[in-house]
Amino acid sequence: MRIALISDAWQPQVNGVVRTLTTTVAELQRLGHEIETITPDGFRTVACPSYPEIRLALGSGREVGRRLADFAPDAIHIATEGPLGWAARRWCMRAGLPFTTSFHTRFPDYLAVRTGLPAGIFWATLRRFHAAADRVFVATPTLATELHGRGLTRLHRWGRGVDRALFRPEGPRLIEAEDLPGPVMLHVGRVAPEKNIEAFLAADLPGSKLVVGEGPALAGLRDRYPAARFMGALHGERLAAAYRTADVLVFPSLTDTFGLVMAEAVVSGTPVAAFPVPGPLDVIEPGTGVLDHDLVAAVRGALVLDRDGVAASGCRFDWSRCTAEFLDGLTQIVRTPVPA
Repeated sequence: MRIALISDAWQPQVNGVVRTLTTTVAELQRLGHEIETITPDGFRTVACPSYPEIRLALGSGREVGRRLADFAPDAIHIATEGPLGWAARRWCMRAGLPFTTSFHTRFPDYLAVRTGLPAGIFWATLRRFHAAADRVFVATPTLATELHGRGLTRLHRWGRGVDRALFRPEGPRLIEAEDLPGPVMLHVGRVAPEKNIEAFLAADLPGSKLVVGEGPALAGLRDRYPAARFMGALHGERLAAAYRTADVLVFPSLTDTFGLVMAEAVVSGTPVAAFPVPGPLDVIEPGTGVLDHDLVAAVRGALVLDRDGVAASGCRFDWSRCTAEFLDGLTQIVRTPVPA
């Protein structure tokens, strides 16, 4: 199948959306599908306000349409609601072609955190974007229920996987953290206001706090919490070593739709402490972590869980299964044969 995938989130960004999309593309290509990715690296871009590492494509409409027409895809999937996503949506609607979308990010909640305005005023735009799709791909049942309540009813489940060859219980630990007094409490993710990292850093807990990631809130948090160790972004084996080094992953976000780092921690044998909100409610099963409105209680409860039992549950995070779900949700474009 010839599949066009349009995304405003792409490398060199480091986040769960990019990991999901790049891994899915690699899996699709391994299965023999031909993929055309339309991403910001092919356009002139500007930095997104307050997210300088996110690049927004400029004047992309005509070029997006040209590339889609030249590729003549059998299916079109629009992954994000940025300039490229809107351009692809307009082209599909003008051409009368079906397309699918996916809901990765709670932008209304992110904007509410940053602006102080109610999240509800931002939902209309996202609802309009996704309502035109044949199907909207969602990662979890909880998110599907929420979006259905907001008027998006053509929903398709598309789960998430983990590279279990990389993230595993066995292997080296992070050398830089070997001197830290235990327990070692880890946070992995973008260091930004919407991730609620301060709830973790301000928690009264014994041991050491390790923060992996970069973002606009990094300098301020480093100044306010000098006792924490901020590692910057880690990748590959070093990130895997960070999970193995930690006694618990603390995930304080209230806005994530999934939280891929929680799945990576689980397959590494590291229990998770989080709030009982969408994302953790679907990712964390009994015995793999503790969800509590009191984050300190969640951490204390997670620290006593058996790491072998945590890791054993990781088999459900499988990219092959997730790629099959992705393919199953696509709407194939039916082209009328030209009479001879």
